[in-house]
Amino acid sequence: MKLDDIIVSKGIVAGYMEELLDYMEMDVAIAGGGPSGLTAGYYLAKAGLKVALFEKKLSMGGGMWGGGMMFNKIVVQEEGKRILDEMGIRSQEYEKGYYLADSIESASTICSKACQAGLKVFNLMEIEDVMIKGEGVEGLVINWSPVEMAGLHVDPITLGARAVIDATGHPCEVVKVLEGKMEAQLETETGKIMGEKSMWADVAEKNIMGNVGEVYPGMYVTGMAANAVHGSPRMGPIFGGMLLSGEKVAEMLIEKLK
Repeated sequence: MKLDDIIVSKGIVAGYMEELLDYMEMDVAIAGGGPSGLTAGYYLAKAGLKVALFEKKLSMGGGMWGGGMMFNKIVVQEEGKRILDEMGIRSQEYEKGYYLADSIESASTICSKACQAGLKVFNLMEIEDVMIKGEGVEGLVINWSPVEMAGLHVDPITLGARAVIDATGHPCEVVKVLEGKMEAQLETETGKIMGEKSMWADVAEKNIMGNVGEVYPGMYVTGMAANAVHGSPRMGPIFGGMLLSGEKVAEMLIEKLK
């Protein structure tokens, strides 16, 4: 078979643009492709909702790839292990209630399972802003992340969504934009982003499930973004809370939107 370079290029452009146009309106838009965002996308797509995830980096998986301090192992506690099992990720018990998994297998498998379930991923996308009409968030304002990195003045485009999930981890980037531009009153103890506290895995893992949820009409938080918004500690390379929080925010939105 003789290859035609132009056909290859046309196929890439046509295929991408067809999908981007299709996702100009969706049920749920997820900001951030770490384990909590991908897990949320997996369960939302599995339930039949139209959901897309926007990640500013080239690769998915967030901090999971590097394990702890670049030792590519992660720990998942008893409660979160069933999600590893559901996705076919191998693990072994290290001590009672503590399970070790390979970080590379975990990150790549979660990403693959989410995509196969129907999640559409757009990588290299920066969330510049949110779209607000009336009382709540109704979409995202996006641009290419290299545009922001290069400091170029290029206008973004807008996508509509019935709900937005901030799964951007420690920086809680989308809620931060919402609070800064709209002076939004959030559903937290102070009405503002309370900020991530120092490491305390036991408290962080216990708090995270209570922190997951709607913090402003149409805006949900999950994963480390939920703890950062609500002022809870960080937890380091234990990932049960990331997986379970992604599942929980998906369950909340499935109930609301379906």
